[in-house]
Amino acid sequence: MHVDHLLKDESLGLRLLWAEEPQLTREISGVTATDLEDPARFVRPGEVVLSGLVWWTAEGGRDKAERFVAALRTAGAAVLLAGEETHGSVPDDLIEACARHGVPLAAVPAHIMFRAITDTVYFQQWGELNRLHALPENVRVRLSRLVAQDAGPDVVVASAFAHVDRATAYVFTPAGRTVAATEGAQSVPAREAVALLADGAGITVSVDSDAVSPYERWHLYLPEPGGTPPRMLHEIAAILARCQESRARRRAAEHQEADELGALLLAPGAEAAAVEGALRNCGLPAEGPYRVIVAETGSQRAGLAEGALTEAVAHAGPGRASVGRLPDGTAFAVVPETEDAAGRCAEFWPLVAGCEPSVPLHGGIGSPAAGPQDLNGALSEARYALASARTTAPDSSSVVDSSSFTGLDTLLTGIPAEVRTAYSRTVLGPLLDTRNASAAALLKTLETFLAHDGSWARTAEVLHLHVNTVHYRIQRIEHFTGRDLSRLYDRLDLRAALLCRTPSATSDPRARSSTSPAR
Repeated sequence: MHVDHLLKDESLGLRLLWAEEPQLTREISGVTATDLEDPARFVRPGEVVLSGLVWWTAEGGRDKAERFVAALRTAGAAVLLAGEETHGSVPDDLIEACARHGVPLAAVPAHIMFRAITDTVYFQQWGELNRLHALPENVRVRLSRLVAQDAGPDVVVASAFAHVDRATAYVFTPAGRTVAATEGAQSVPAREAVALLADGAGITVSVDSDAVSPYERWHLYLPEPGGTPPRMLHEIAAILARCQESRARRRAAEHQEADELGALLLAPGAEAAAVEGALRNCGLPAEGPYRVIVAETGSQRAGLAEGALTEAVAHAGPGRASVGRLPDGTAFAVVPETEDAAGRCAEFWPLVAGCEPSVPLHGGIGSPAAGPQDLNGALSEARYALASARTTAPDSSSVVDSSSFTGLDTLLTGIPAEVRTAYSRTVLGPLLDTRNASAAALLKTLETFLAHDGSWARTAEVLHLHVNTVHYRIQRIEHFTGRDLSRLYDRLDLRAALLCRTPSATSDPRARSSTSPAR
């Protein structure tokens, strides 16, 4: 965009006061508004300078005008646009100074807002897609400086769209979490954001796949992108990629601190002072309550489970969380228990798992730990709940809260599969012989008898048998198992053995966690 393009825009009503013809063809690089008496430090070559002339007074006006315009010439300003609202018109002192120093000058009518001129310049520049960059030089420099200063995505997005009138922009994760948004943007629920991304909306922020997991990758989304050239959006996405990669490097160091905390929580007899010091190093409060959450994906790809867990706990709220890896490779997180953080984490678990639908994401949540001294126990509970999640849904994603272990059927799901199989085989013995038809009938009778609280009559009714036949079968079961079904403890043993036969034995809805997506 050249100076004469701006002056010929009738919507702005600019009135040229002084300029030489060659100066009107100078290309505009940006816009700066200032009312400093010496603006040289804040003006870049080729910029339009907007000034309300608050700095000028009738007393000493010639000298002030001389100093102001000389500074613009030194800085290489393309044109000075002087507002008429403050003094009613542009002072002659300023016109003469501009003529002496060769700085083009135009008057801005009192009813024209400076923002309208700024928007006109940047919209024109962003629309020139044949240029090497869609973003103006000063905008790219400012955004690069912010990234170098480790500014967050909210600051980068606000700065990137500061001069786009009424632009609304968001940065979403694949699980629908809003990472950043322009000022005044309405909140978008996570599930709605996921649906928008699934429809192909938004631009993926491309980063190194080894640095950022697929659960955390950012997407730039504009509800109404028509007014913003695609090239500009892709350049902003590239800058956001640098921002995310910088945050990923910083988080890698935080994960190391968390790994040390995890090793301490697994170590028997770890000193309380050491645990408290590790919590401080991770940025966590020295006092509880806390929640411990663990996760695994079953994938050999490094960092996949940690990335999923990082995204899951981020949904729980803005509070600080520490995510790392236990010595056995299991991802874990310690989260301050505020406003049901664990419940919110479980609520959004399906959305996080949906980022990689081919990879089962299993999780376990321990009960609240009142203080640092209780974290070891909470971690043990979380790992047991994780084992339960693997048992109840081996091929699909789920998360189990240890507080859901309210019955024998749910409690047994956390026991290793090999132990369950061995126990079932030992207790039930011949009843598991699938080649024997009578064994299958006895097993069915046992299941029905226990399910109906040892009632002979109801068992006979359900199985369509005579009650004497039920008595005979129960006697055969007692013979093969060595158990007495009139005794409560023996009934419990046999019930547990039935539940331990196969993972599918726990498919009863009561066996699932209250936080499991399978509900």
